[in-house]
Amino acid sequence: MERNLKNVLVISFGFLLLFTAYGGLQSLQSSLHSEEGLGVASLSVVYAALILSSMFLPPILIKKLGCKWTITGSMCCYIAFSLGNFYASWYTLIPTSVILGLGGAPLWSAKCTYLTIAGNSYAEKAGKNGKDIINQYFGVFFLIFQSSGIWGNLISSLIFSQASNKAEISEENLACCGAYDCMTDTTNTTGSAEPSNSLIYTLLGIYTASGVLAVLLIVIFLDQIKSDQAETEKEVLETPSFCSTFLATFQHLKDKRQCLLIPLTMYSGFEQGFLSGDYTKSYVTCALGIHYVGYVMICFSSVNSLCSLLFGKISQFTGRKLLFALAAVTNTACIVALLLWKPHPKQLAVFFVFPALWGLSDAIWQTQTNGLYGILFEKHKEAAFANYRLWESFGFVIAFGYSTKLQVYIKLYILLSVLVLSMVTYGAVEYLEAKSSPGTPTATKKENVGPLTEETDM
Repeated sequence: MERNLKNVLVISFGFLLLFTAYGGLQSLQSSLHSEEGLGVASLSVVYAALILSSMFLPPILIKKLGCKWTITGSMCCYIAFSLGNFYASWYTLIPTSVILGLGGAPLWSAKCTYLTIAGNSYAEKAGKNGKDIINQYFGVFFLIFQSSGIWGNLISSLIFSQASNKAEISEENLACCGAYDCMTDTTNTTGSAEPSNSLIYTLLGIYTASGVLAVLLIVIFLDQIKSDQAETEKEVLETPSFCSTFLATFQHLKDKRQCLLIPLTMYSGFEQGFLSGDYTKSYVTCALGIHYVGYVMICFSSVNSLCSLLFGKISQFTGRKLLFALAAVTNTACIVALLLWKPHPKQLAVFFVFPALWGLSDAIWQTQTNGLYGILFEKHKEAAFANYRLWESFGFVIAFGYSTKLQVYIKLYILLSVLVLSMVTYGAVEYLEAKSSPGTPTATKKENVGPLTEETDM
């Protein structure tokens, strides 16, 4: 257990360092590089490239390099994005955004594959339930990983607060905040000063160093994963062709359970995109000022981290259905309240209640959906997790795509509709599982995995 736990912690802290940098940069893109929409465009390119990456890169790299070196190489792509921000232009930021996007899917797929194999390996040796160990590993990972939002936002807030110039927000401007926003540039209502180049370079230097430390941590301390299944495949199968590997992700859609999980997976992108893009802009920045965004997101990340560990632990007692129901009810209540609430600076505590509840829900979406993929598609882990990143990225791309085109209340109705659809299709997946395997986990039944060929068996 000690060795498995050590590897889980190494991956977790590596991702913590990496996403302390990337998470902070992501939330600042629209503010730091607002000229001609460069910041927003770079985020769109990141997730578009991530979609392309999800289609073919994860199986290729994981088969060729293994999980450890796939994670290492992908992390270097994130460092390139940090470097591109030093001299941000269309010729530096867009190419590095493409590089980051291409590295994103292999990074997450390799991480999920590593944790799933490690969980099953330990469960087999200890005589425990594999899905319980996998959920615990994902819970530990997301506890540590989600705290990156705390450190990334805290670093940027502490650095930029030195140059912040706060101003009172008029009642007229407050009328344009909330669900029925006026579609204006709310950042101009705060009177915040533009940070100096020296402060920006200081921040980017810290973020770049954090990424380099993440790579070193993985290279030095992470063990190369060993799996009997993986070793058998290496001996029996020849190296898959580009075409067969490219199609593996889409061939996995032959499994009806994967198709039914698409709305739930896309909803993960929708809800994260709404909080980081729309809530921070139309509620927090509009009514309080941009200097509060970091603190609000720290609240979200803190609750998210604690709940990730909690739900990873208690899922073996409550079952995933109850947790998914809790997340759905909590998100629904938040969406309805955001539709009705008119934000005002005098209601300061309320601004932190919503991200706290959102963090609770997101902890369930992340830990339980990742665990669900690992359990349902144990024989096709790489292709399954590639699909997870693919459809989650589609959710992000759509959310960013209509971000500047629609009023917030319309986005909230879209979010609610996708949530309802997600719960219906998730319920169908649970029904299929209960129907096809009343006493045995379906993940262990090859005939229920889908009509994939042996060459694409993950």
